[in-house]
Amino acid sequence: MIRISRKHVIWCLALVLLVLLVLAIHGVMRARSMGFLRWPVFETVPPDVPALEHPAVLVFSKTNSFIHKEAIPAAKELLQDLGAKRGWAVYFTDNGAVYNTGDLARFDLTVWNNVTGDVLTPEQRDALRTWLEQGGGFVGLHAAGDNSHEGWPWYQDQVIRARFIGHPMDPQFQDATVRVEQPPDPIVAETPEAWVRRDEWYSFATSPRPNSVTVLATVDESTYSPGSFFGEDLAMGADHPIIWKHCIGEGRVFYSAMGHTKETYQEPEYQDLLERAMAWAGNLSKSSSTGACAT
Repeated sequence: MIRISRKHVIWCLALVLLVLLVLAIHGVMRARSMGFLRWPVFETVPPDVPALEHPAVLVFSKTNSFIHKEAIPAAKELLQDLGAKRGWAVYFTDNGAVYNTGDLARFDLTVWNNVTGDVLTPEQRDALRTWLEQGGGFVGLHAAGDNSHEGWPWYQDQVIRARFIGHPMDPQFQDATVRVEQPPDPIVAETPEAWVRRDEWYSFATSPRPNSVTVLATVDESTYSPGSFFGEDLAMGADHPIIWKHCIGEGRVFYSAMGHTKETYQEPEYQDLLERAMAWAGNLSKSSSTGACAT
């Protein structure tokens, strides 16, 4: 008969607790590296924005939640290239304090590059809202429309105009067919009407279509498996918008739910689409029409 002493039991329990502690610390550190389990950071001192000539684009890539570590730099590279190609001044920052009346007046368009979490103070939110409603332009990429922005209902309901409910997890990335719905629209006029590509496909609680948006493209659910997200059925059915635009006051908003992977921003079709979307949203070229917002 093997007798186990109290001392050995204590040592075994201590070892188990140590292992569990190490695993817990590793899990917390991994979650933090992905952007979770962090206290939100809010800047109050604006960055030193250099003198810029119009048209000028403000690229904002702040994350107080999940960090798209590959997509964010890939999008930055693309946006820099598009600026050089079109003669647009492009300024990059993660400093939310840039959203103030004085600095916003320097820009025609802001791009939210996979921005996640609660990122602006109440005063900064008000500045962005006023600027946008008075004629500014907004382009939201992928996570700019996820559920980490729930703390700002105006942004979700009036800017994005859809409530994210999840994306497939098994597998997370799938090939699917994007179908262009408005071929005459300049933003998608040169985009393949049936476009097969791989991404993390967002689903929304309801289609944004009734919310005064112009749906530019949908994703065909028959070409991939929406599945569920923590028990939430992700199927939206025949109407699953993935790219849309709308007016907000005198301002213009474009949103694309595509763009989790770095490869997205290396696709020629998507590069061209974003170039045209930026030109429209920021009214950056005479061909995108002038004056009051028009979809």
